[in-house]
Amino acid sequence: MEIKSAEFVISNSDVRKCLKHNLPEYAFIGRSNVGKSSLINMLCNKPLAKTSSKPGKTQLINHFFINNEWYLVDLPGYGYAKMSKDGRDKLRRIIDEYMLLREELVSVFVLIDCRLEPQKIDLEFMEWLGVSGVPFSIIFTKADKLSGQKLHTNINNYKEKLYETWNELPPIFITSSEKKAGKTEVLDYIESINSSL
Repeated sequence: MEIKSAEFVISNSDVRKCLKHNLPEYAFIGRSNVGKSSLINMLCNKPLAKTSSKPGKTQLINHFFINNEWYLVDLPGYGYAKMSKDGRDKLRRIIDEYMLLREELVSVFVLIDCRLEPQKIDLEFMEWLGVSGVPFSIIFTKADKLSGQKLHTNINNYKEKLYETWNELPPIFITSSEKKAGKTEVLDYIESINSSL
């Protein structure tokens, strides 16, 4: 798939106020500063999502209409330590309600920084998705920041950690916004799901 048109449609903090339509939605989420906005902009060939050196920039449900066929949804990041507990609770409520109540949601992409050891908050979030029956895939970001061998080792270590609690792993993608790596694989995966709906 090639993205030929991508436009921002609406932002809000309440899933009940999200767009009414019957098209598939794909949500992107990850810990603060994982490179989510950069990845979205890379996939869409244009600066749709606002990037920031400060974590916690996205605090709303952001809808983007792609190729007049499907919606890309940019969700708030989780686990931003410098935000107040009330602020974190509010964002978690926004995320939970979208994941559980949004009928148009087809799949979630959970973004993981490939440079880090498996983080408890990421593992717990994916466990929650599994228990809640929400389909998801994993996107490892910032692959250009590691050598090939180190990247391979980190990804394998992460898979081994996941296999401690999962019998089968979800689809896994390795990306670099800088190098535009993984773009074709992620978009072709979305296209394959769309064609099966």
